[in-house]
Amino acid sequence: MITREQYQSIGTNYGHVCSWAFWEKVDKKPKSNIASMDVFDLDKNSNLLKTLQTDVIMVALNFSRDITFQKLFMNFHDSNPHAQDFKIRYAFEETPFYGAYMTDIIKDFPMLSSKDVLSHLKANPNDVTTQLNSFRKEIAFITADVPTILAFGKQTFDILKKGLNENEYLSLIQLTHYSHHISKEDYRKEIHIQLGINVS
Repeated sequence: MITREQYQSIGTNYGHVCSWAFWEKVDKKPKSNIASMDVFDLDKNSNLLKTLQTDVIMVALNFSRDITFQKLFMNFHDSNPHAQDFKIRYAFEETPFYGAYMTDIIKDFPMLSSKDVLSHLKANPNDVTTQLNSFRKEIAFITADVPTILAFGKQTFDILKKGLNENEYLSLIQLTHYSHHISKEDYRKEIHIQLGINVS
């Protein structure tokens, strides 16, 4: 749970790049309501703050495309037909990790291919240092005290594992990336196994 003031402050400072593992309930189709942002309106969702948490942080690599969000917290809530964000909703709903803070380790660098991102970072190691330091500031700002970090994909995990000190997090767990070409049901099973949750 977070306070209203904390929620609003995070939105003001990071709402254009971050979000929360919280979505509108699915309707008839798997991707339905994935981009419905009314769930983040405190006037319409009085229970929101009770669900959100900053002691768990889900981290992806970067924006896959150049996009300017029209509202706060739209990252990981993409209605693009090719987006796979709906798998995250399906995998984490009704788990202790639902409501976690979400962000990217590499910001302001939209690129579809993770290989191209890694090639750029390898050629520009100072950029990695800059991004990690920005990530540290972000963690401090949201008052995440040694959080559990869930890294989507090996590339994200490797950057965090190499770049962070072990005393900066409670645990760092590598998860299968949600863009992986498997069904949402199989993705949920994989995630639950990786997190030690009873598979259902």
